[in-house]
Amino acid sequence: MFTLPDLPYGYDALQPTMSAETLHLHHDKHHARYFAVTNEILAGKTAGSLEDVIVKAAQAGEKKLFNNAAQAWNHTFFWHSMTPAKAAPAGPLLAAITAAFGGLEGLKTKFVDEGSAHFGSGWVWLAAAKDGALSVVQSHDGENLLGKDLTPLLVCDLWEHAYYVDYRNDRAAFLKAWFDALPNWALAQSQLAAAKGQGPLWTHP
Repeated sequence: MFTLPDLPYGYDALQPTMSAETLHLHHDKHHARYFAVTNEILAGKTAGSLEDVIVKAAQAGEKKLFNNAAQAWNHTFFWHSMTPAKAAPAGPLLAAITAAFGGLEGLKTKFVDEGSAHFGSGWVWLAAAKDGALSVVQSHDGENLLGKDLTPLLVCDLWEHAYYVDYRNDRAAFLKAWFDALPNWALAQSQLAAAKGQGPLWTHP
C-alpha cells in the first residue's frame, strides 16, 4: 500500500505564488485521491516501488492503474520541484541551461510558452538526456517521463486545480509567477547529475 507523503514545507510556505488554500485542496484532496484509487486497484496484489507499478501498468495497458499511480508520482515530484527558499541555478546546471536556451530567461520563455500552449490537462517538464542536454517537454493527463530516455529535472502542474483558485483561467500568469519564485534548482542539479550517471535519481518516498 502506498501512502500520501506530507508536503516538504508548510501549506503557507509558497505564498503568494501559491496559496495555502490551493495547497490544501491540491494535496489533501486531489493528490490523496490518486493514492486511494491506486491502493484500491492493487488491493491483495504484490507491488514493488511506485515507479515499478507505473512502468509495468504502462507496459500492460492497465490505464486506470497507470493514470492514478502516475498522478500520485507526478504530484509528489511536483511538490519537490518547488521550494520556498528562492535561489538561482548555478554550476553545471546553469551551463546546461545556457547551452540549451541561451540563459535562464530563454528557459523561462520556453517553459511558459510550452505550458501555456498545452491543450487540456497535463504537465510541463524540464528534462535531461543521458548526455546532459536539456529540453522542455509536455505530457498529457497522467503521463510522465518514467521508462523514457529523459530524466525529469523539474515539473509544473498544468491541471486547472493547480492554479484556478489563485489565477482563475490565466495559466500563463501562473507559470510566469511559478518560474520566477518556486523552482527547486538544487533538485534539478541533482537530477541532471543523475542523468549523466553521477548520482542517484530521485525516487518516490
